[in-house]
Amino acid sequence: METLKNYSSTDKDAQQVQEVDLRAGDYGADSELRRILSTRHITMIALGSSIGMGLWLGAGSSLAVGGPAAVFLGYLLAGSLIWSVSQSIAEMAVVYPLPSAFTQWTGKFVCPSASFALGWAYWFAYVIGIANEMAAIVTVLRFWTDKLPIAAWITIFLIVVIVINISIVSVIAEMEVIASTIKFGWIFVVIISLIVTSAGGGPDHETVGFRYWKEEPFINGFKGFLAVMPTCLFAMASSENCALVAAETANPRKSVPRAMGSVWMRLSLFYILGAFVVTINVNPKNPNLFGAAGGGTNTSPFVIAYRQSGLDPLAHMMNAVIFISVFSSGSIAGYAGSRILMGLANLGLAPVAFKKADQIGRPWYGLFLTLGLGGALAYLNVNQNAAKVFFWLSSLTSLISLFGWAMICLAHIRFRYTWKLQGRDVADLPYKSWAFPYAAYWGLTCSIVLIVLLFYLAVWPLGGKPNAKNFFATYSSVIAILALYLGARVYHRGPWWVKAEMIDLDANRRFYAEVDAERGPKKGLKARAEKAVGFVFS
Repeated sequence: METLKNYSSTDKDAQQVQEVDLRAGDYGADSELRRILSTRHITMIALGSSIGMGLWLGAGSSLAVGGPAAVFLGYLLAGSLIWSVSQSIAEMAVVYPLPSAFTQWTGKFVCPSASFALGWAYWFAYVIGIANEMAAIVTVLRFWTDKLPIAAWITIFLIVVIVINISIVSVIAEMEVIASTIKFGWIFVVIISLIVTSAGGGPDHETVGFRYWKEEPFINGFKGFLAVMPTCLFAMASSENCALVAAETANPRKSVPRAMGSVWMRLSLFYILGAFVVTINVNPKNPNLFGAAGGGTNTSPFVIAYRQSGLDPLAHMMNAVIFISVFSSGSIAGYAGSRILMGLANLGLAPVAFKKADQIGRPWYGLFLTLGLGGALAYLNVNQNAAKVFFWLSSLTSLISLFGWAMICLAHIRFRYTWKLQGRDVADLPYKSWAFPYAAYWGLTCSIVLIVLLFYLAVWPLGGKPNAKNFFATYSSVIAILALYLGARVYHRGPWWVKAEMIDLDANRRFYAEVDAERGPKKGLKARAEKAVGFVFS
């Protein structure tokens, strides 16, 4: 492999022209993936890839269990957490855009054992994501018809997800761009229309206002609020997907900060305002809510809000958008799971076969295992209540996500510590998070506290006595993570931490030239104007 001379990190002039990989074909130096995605792709994936079952359907089960105030506060807390994590992702993914991103960051800056536990746990979370989104598709379609068997629906859409994932990566990215654009446009319609219907502007002219907030803002007290948190966290899980996509992006220094800069919009519009308009329109005791105890139709609270206001056309359009959302989330879960396996293999923590990708960057072994197991788990929905399966799987995913977010923040803290310890200047970083260290410490602390609080809920469940079945159904992912970590510790032994002074900060690092990798060198007045605008908004 031909490379430029590796200059000293103190030679700033050399750093400006440094490039790591000059091989033809846009292959990454650290994997067989191809760097063919653009800023548009990664921005839209960051905006919409995680908008799926967790918000559109999960808000119903949360409302029934916790009440309107608990739902709103739950999304507010989860939003502050993922915003903090996104600050760490933005800085780390620019410097180290690797196939499994946070798994490899953890191995580099924390320890191999934590990386092993995180990587395999996250891979299983993506497998669960495929199963959960396939189950959601069945729930959505049964709003229109229940004549086709559940297994048939799952099989049809699982085949479509597989076809998308075995296409070239730009096909997956373009699908996400289309889906995210639809979701992003529709959320404006949802927020405005549901505020209008709450004020009595619907065909039924019934003014709801803050009726449900006044009647019972919190259902089941503090336990009800805790019971809401797994769904809120599950809804925001996969927000870190853009860190994985960075490895296949032409210019992460440009793409990643822009993508992560859109997180505030996604949090405020999709989750916080979206959850808020549901709480002012839908009765928490409505038996038709998804996950409600009434045994109704298991419908999205957004659809219920439109139907009860007499807006049936909007109810059908809402259901169609939910279908697109959960379908795209299932597709991106297959993509992310296969890339996690590739990163683990690059670290020597998974069979070497998972390193392999074909000439257009498809990791066949990772795709086969991820889509195969995810598809098999999807059939749990055939003999079980959809809301019950959702509760089990979202609880497992939420706890894995909390562990992952904690490791991302910890790796970022260790990265900055190592950078300073080895005498490097923060000004030399290609991108710097303005919220460090406060965001990283908040993300780490909040994740740990929530893991502990959810242990309390697993031992003393809402509306029941302590029992082993409930504990293992809701907390087994933490037990699995501990088992993976301790097993890896026994195998690797050595120190509990990677010694900061021994970390090679330039290994697997992406260096950047002053040339824009997506458009090539820019000249003239336009280039100077763009540089000035970039300076103002940086």
